[in-house]
Amino acid sequence: MREKRINHGMKQLLNLFDFSAPINYKTEVLSGLTVAMALIPEAVAFALIAGLSPLTGLYAAFMMGLVTSILGGRPGMISGATGAVAVVLVALAKSHGIEYIFATVILAGMLQITAGLLKLGKLMRLVPHPVIFGFVNGLAIIIFMSQLDQFKGPGGEWLSGSPLYILLGLVLLTMLIIWGLPKISKAIPASLVAILSVFGIVIAFGIETKTVGDIASISGGFPPFHLPKVPVSFETLTIIFPYASIMAGVGLIESLLTLNIIDEITETRGRSNKEAVAQGTANILSGLFSGMGGCAMIGQSLINISAGARERLSGIVAAVMLLVFIMFGASLIERMPMAALTGLMIMVSIGTFEWASLKTINRMPVSDIFVMVLVTVVTAVLHNLALAVIIGVIIAALVFAWDNAKRIRARKYVDENGVKHYEIYGPLFFGSVTVFNTKFDVLNDPDEVIIDFMESRVVDMSAIEALNRLTERYQKVGKVVHLKHLSPDCRKLLKNADAIIDVNVLEDPTYKLVTDAV
Repeated sequence: MREKRINHGMKQLLNLFDFSAPINYKTEVLSGLTVAMALIPEAVAFALIAGLSPLTGLYAAFMMGLVTSILGGRPGMISGATGAVAVVLVALAKSHGIEYIFATVILAGMLQITAGLLKLGKLMRLVPHPVIFGFVNGLAIIIFMSQLDQFKGPGGEWLSGSPLYILLGLVLLTMLIIWGLPKISKAIPASLVAILSVFGIVIAFGIETKTVGDIASISGGFPPFHLPKVPVSFETLTIIFPYASIMAGVGLIESLLTLNIIDEITETRGRSNKEAVAQGTANILSGLFSGMGGCAMIGQSLINISAGARERLSGIVAAVMLLVFIMFGASLIERMPMAALTGLMIMVSIGTFEWASLKTINRMPVSDIFVMVLVTVVTAVLHNLALAVIIGVIIAALVFAWDNAKRIRARKYVDENGVKHYEIYGPLFFGSVTVFNTKFDVLNDPDEVIIDFMESRVVDMSAIEALNRLTERYQKVGKVVHLKHLSPDCRKLLKNADAIIDVNVLEDPTYKLVTDAV
């Protein structure tokens, strides 16, 4: 039996791809090619945000995209250098330089692998839908606002006259093709057709407009293997660990939320813990091969999914083609008009925005509307995705706690033996203990009382302490109280009341959370 399990495990490890499943190779390859083109300006821009070389962002996009496509838990999702990670690394890059960035990325990868092995990916299921809506809407706004920079000149001034009109015309043409072509034919991804069409028009007519080469040169070789040149000491660890932990957290939050979004679009289920391990592995290799690290990219992932890609092949093609562009096609790609990529990303932002959240806003609770809007604003203004999600979850949790604090109630009756029963309904936790205590009439109750928790749940230490105090109040007036149907964890925590506890072990509830396999 043990040998059979080992062989099965080895088979799963080696068989990364299910070749028996039907794969639309044309769609996967063409979609991957489109994503590769869209990755270039993003990777370059994010590297420049962090104050790093453009190739650092491009190498990260290649390594992140390749590794996560092969090992990840969500086929079709695209990873690369992202703005969220870049923002985290800015201060460290300025204060300590590129070598410390590489070390930080490697350490962040180790932390992400640890999170995956500990199966912490399941915690993303606790993120409420209003938070996800706010996160997605905020990202859509960020994607759109980031494209406005393309309408500025080298000095940061807004374009005017012919350059502006040419750029606007090409952007609108790109958007029109992406919108209209699927209504005629879906044989080739509309995004790819739009990019190539605009590229062809610019080359054929010699139109002067901003190109990829105007941002930075993307010419380079294969990512070089490079061990970070930093002192191996506790002092180094104290410098990089705060940045690594934030980067790991931000990367996992953005990656797993993107995974959830793609799950909803494709009506399939990815494996969050496996994705966490893959993200960590990719970041380690990125740091070892001169990359800045990254995470899942919602914009490029949506480009890939909207083009019809559903398998790992599209991500692999995107990563490989990106490397081909860097090594052999830089001179051609640098002539690509930014207008085509700008139009593509604007359409991505329009498609990313959860318009359904606006349609249903009048049917949503006020608290959910507040959480959604707040997360959207924090994401869009601060560009801090992790902070936005954490704030949203905390507020949603507080609202939930407040709502449930009012829901605890007690059904009271006296049986034929003169014993008074309190049947508790609703959770007993820090928020509801005050209301809970008001339900009991200690002085006027009979000598024997039974409190039944069959329909309740004792949640935390505040609840345990409330029970201790309640039993002590009854003891002081010479009365006995029996606590029934407490779960095992509650009975372990309950102190100083052993003599008066009456537990029905056969009906003790247990509480479990579904987990993912790694």
